[in-house]
Amino acid sequence: MAFIEPVLLKRIPQDPSRRKLYWYDDYVATGGYAALRKALEMPPGNIIKTVADSGLRGRGGAGFSAGQKWAFIPKEKRGPHYLAVNFDESEPGTFKDRYLVDYDPHQLLEGIAIAAVATGCDVAYIFIRGEYHRQARVLERAIAEAYRNGIFGAGGIFGSPNKVECYLHLGAGAYICGEETGLLEALEGKRGWPRNKPPFPAIAGAFGKPTVINNVETLCCVPPIIERGPIDGPRWFKSMGTPSSPGPKLYGMSGHVNQPGVYEDELGITLDHAINALAGGMKGGKYKACICGGISMGVLGTDQLDIRLDFDDVRLRGGCLGLGTAGMIVMNEHTDMVQALRNCVRFYAHESCGQCTPCREGSGWMAKILDRIVDGMGRPGDLEMLLELEKTQGIMPGTTICGLADGTAWATRTFINKFYAEFAARCSAKPIGITINRGGHASVPMGTDTRAMSKTP
Repeated sequence: MAFIEPVLLKRIPQDPSRRKLYWYDDYVATGGYAALRKALEMPPGNIIKTVADSGLRGRGGAGFSAGQKWAFIPKEKRGPHYLAVNFDESEPGTFKDRYLVDYDPHQLLEGIAIAAVATGCDVAYIFIRGEYHRQARVLERAIAEAYRNGIFGAGGIFGSPNKVECYLHLGAGAYICGEETGLLEALEGKRGWPRNKPPFPAIAGAFGKPTVINNVETLCCVPPIIERGPIDGPRWFKSMGTPSSPGPKLYGMSGHVNQPGVYEDELGITLDHAINALAGGMKGGKYKACICGGISMGVLGTDQLDIRLDFDDVRLRGGCLGLGTAGMIVMNEHTDMVQALRNCVRFYAHESCGQCTPCREGSGWMAKILDRIVDGMGRPGDLEMLLELEKTQGIMPGTTICGLADGTAWATRTFINKFYAEFAARCSAKPIGITINRGGHASVPMGTDTRAMSKTP
C-alpha cells in the first residue's frame, strides 16, 4: 500500500476555495479526538511503543525517532514533566506547520494531549514564531475550546486522572530559538542561547525538569497512528514511505514552480515528482537546483532530480545534510548561484546568537567574502578560503554548541562544490592596482611603504 489519500491534510482541500478553519465541533464531527479517547485506555508505555513501532521520525529537521525520544523521559516522576512544541518554523523556505494550524489547529492539540498522556506531561507549551500573529490567534481560540470541552485543565483529560495544562508562548523572531535548547532558554524568559549538552532535555529541560520537544507536524502524525491501534497503526504507517523513512510527509514547494504551496505525499518520492507532479512543473526556465529542506540542509544540483526525498537518500546520494523540513526552494536555469549563496550566508551571519566564536566570526567573514564576489571583486583564493572556513564551524567538527554553523557550512559546501565553475568564474580577476593622488603630490601606488620612500640615502 502506498500513499492513497491525505492524512495530515484530510481536512484541508487542495482547492483554496473549499478550505475552511475547523474549530472543535467540526473537528469532532470528522473523527477528531477519537484517538485521544483510545490513548486514555492504553498504558503510557504502550502508546510510546506504538509510536516507536510505527517508525515515526521527527518532521522538524533532525529526523530522530519520536517514540524513542518519548522513551527517554524518566518513568519515575520527581516533579513536573513538560512538553515543548516547536512551532518556531523560522527555517527559510519552510511554512508547512503554519499551513496545518491555519486550518486544522485541533489536530495539533490532539497530538499534544496524546503525547502528554504517554510521557506523564503536566504542562505543554506551544512555542510559536513571533511573526505568526494570525496563527497565534487561531491557537488561542482552539486552546480555549479544548479547555471548555475537558481536554486541558484541572478536571483531567475527558475526566481522566491525566491532567495537562496548555499555554501558547510567542517568540521574538530569533532563528536560533528553533534549536531545541535555545527554545527552552527563551521559554524560561532568558536570551535564546543554545545550551551545552549533556544534560539533554529529556533529563533536564524546561526549568530543569524532564521535557519532550516535538515539532508540529510530528505531533499531528500521532493521532492517526494511535487511532488504528498498537498493531494496525504501525503497519498502516509503514505502508507508506520507505523502510527507513515511513509515513506521509508535507512538502512545502516554493521558488520557480507553477503552483507553490504545501503538498502531502509519502516519504521517498523523487525530486522530479515533487516539482512536476505536485507543484505543476518549472516556471520561467529549466530546472537548475533545489534547496530541499530549508537552506541549512544544502542544495541539490542540476543532475539530481532522481534523488528520493527521504531521510537517507538526500544525505547519502544527494550530498546534503539531510531532508530537513522538506521546505523546498526550487531554482531555474536563470538563478545566480553566487547571489543565492550570499543570501543564505548573510542570513546565518545575521541570525548567529554570537555565543560560539567559529560561528559568530566565521559566518561574518564568509558573508563579507561573498559580498565582495557578488560585487565583482572576487579573488583567486576566495573559494579556498570559504571551503576552509566551512570545515571549521559546527557541531560536526566539534567547534560550536548548536547546528546553526553546520547550516552555514553545508549551504556553502554544496553550493560551491555543485556549481564550482559558476563561482570560479567570479573569482578569477587579478588584483587591480589603485593609485591615490594626494593633491599635487606624486601619485603613490596603494600599499607602498612610504616610510622607506622618505628615508634619505
